[in-house]
Amino acid sequence: MTDNPPATVVELSARTVWFTLIVVVLADAMDLMDSTITNVAAPSIVRDLGADESLIPWLGASYALALGSLLVLGGRIGDKFGQRRTFLTGLIGFTLASALAGLAPSAPILVGARILQGVSGALLIPQGMAIMAATFPKPMLRTAFAVFAPMLGVFAVGGPILGGVLIDANLFGLHWRPVFLINVVLGGIALALALRYLPTVPPQREVRIDVWGSILLGAALFGILYGLITGSAGGWSALTVISAIAGLALLAGFGWRQASADEPLLPRSLLANHGFTSGMIIGLCVFASFSGLMYVISLFFQLGLGYTPTRTSLNLIPLTAGILIGSGIANALIVRLGRRLVLIGMLVTVLGTGTLLFIVVTSGTAASWWQNLIPTTLIGIAAGICFNSVFNTALGNVGPDQAGSASGSLSAIQQVANGIGSAVVTTVFIGNLAAGTITAMTTTLTVILVVSVLCLLAVPLLPRNAVALDQ
Repeated sequence: MTDNPPATVVELSARTVWFTLIVVVLADAMDLMDSTITNVAAPSIVRDLGADESLIPWLGASYALALGSLLVLGGRIGDKFGQRRTFLTGLIGFTLASALAGLAPSAPILVGARILQGVSGALLIPQGMAIMAATFPKPMLRTAFAVFAPMLGVFAVGGPILGGVLIDANLFGLHWRPVFLINVVLGGIALALALRYLPTVPPQREVRIDVWGSILLGAALFGILYGLITGSAGGWSALTVISAIAGLALLAGFGWRQASADEPLLPRSLLANHGFTSGMIIGLCVFASFSGLMYVISLFFQLGLGYTPTRTSLNLIPLTAGILIGSGIANALIVRLGRRLVLIGMLVTVLGTGTLLFIVVTSGTAASWWQNLIPTTLIGIAAGICFNSVFNTALGNVGPDQAGSASGSLSAIQQVANGIGSAVVTTVFIGNLAAGTITAMTTTLTVILVVSVLCLLAVPLLPRNAVALDQ
C-alpha cells in the first residue's frame, strides 16, 4: 500500500460505479465469511475427515495468518503492477482455492487450501478499496462507503450463521463442504462482473516491494504457532521446540529487516510513534482474544451443550446483534470519547467474559439458552466497541501523510491477530478437553480474562483522541 495518489483519475459512469461496488463487496464478503465460517463448521469437518481435534486451530489460523502476513505486500503488488490485474488474480486464486477446500479429501489438503485462500485474499482485498478511492467521483465515493460498511458488517458476523445452516441442510449430501463451495458461485459472479466493469488504475512502477520482509514474517508466525499448537496438543517434542525457537529467530530477522530495508512493510516513522505502536500491541491482544473467544463459544455450544450447527448459529445471533450495537455506539462516540471508549469496551469485555465464566462454573452443560444470552450479548457489544475504537484511537496521533500506511499496517495486524487468537485460544481449549468441556471452557475463559485485564491496564498508553471511523 502506498500514500501516493495515482497519476490519472478515470471518469466512470454511475452504472460502472455501482457494478464495481458490487464486485468489491462480493470479494470482501467471501473474505469476511471465510474468516469466521469455520467457527461453526470445525467439529463437522473433523468428524467427516476422520481427523483429530488438533486440526481445529489450523482451520482458522492457516487462513488468517497467510492473509495477515501478506496483506501489506498484496497492497504494494497492486500499486506496482496494477490493481485491476492483481484483483483479478486474487479473485481467481481465491475461487479455485475455495473449490479445493470444498473438495479436500484430507486434513492436510484442506489446510493447504486454506493457506492458498489466504494468499489469494492478500492479493484481492487491498485492491478493492484502492480502486474505489482512485476512480469513484467524490459524491459517489461517499455514497458507496455509506453502503459498503454496513454490508461488510453483516457479512462479517453472518459467516457462522450461514455455516450452521449450510451444514445441517446437507446440500447434495455434501455435509460441511458447501461452506467453501459457495465461494465458487460468489467468485464466479464477481469475476464475470469484474471483467466487464472493474476500472483500470495506472500502475506505479516506482513502488518497491519488500518480499524478504514478508517471507520472514510469514515463516516466523508459522514456526511459532506450529510449535505452540502441536506442542500443546501432542506434547513438546524436539520438533515442536525447534519450530518455536526457529520462529522466534525468524521474527528477530524480520525486525532487523524492517530496520534496514529501504521500503519496510511497517514504516519506521510509524514505529517511532509510541501511541501507534501501543495501539498495535493492544489491538493485537484484543483482536486475538475476541477471535479465539468467538471460536471457543461455538465449540462449547457443540461439544459441551450438544447443539447442532444450526442451533449453534442461532445461539450466536445475540453475539451478532451485540457487535452491531457496539459498532453503532463506537460510531457515535469515538471522536467524543477517544481512548475512554476503548476503556469502556474493555470493561464490558471483562464483564461479559466473567459472566459467561460464572454460568459455565455454576450451570455447566445444563446452562439454558437464556442464561447464555446475557454474556454473549455483552461480549458482542464489547467486540463491536473495541473493533471500531482500538485502531481508530491508535491513529489519533498519526499525521495525514502517514494515514494510509498506518491503516494498511493495522489491517494486517488485525488479520494476524485473528489467526493467532483462533489458534492459541482454541489450542488452550482443546488441550484441556480431556478433562471435560467444563474444565476446558473455564480454563480458556480465565486466560482470556487475564489478557483482557492486561489490555485494560494498558489503555492509558493509547493516544487520548481518536480519528473518526469514516476517515
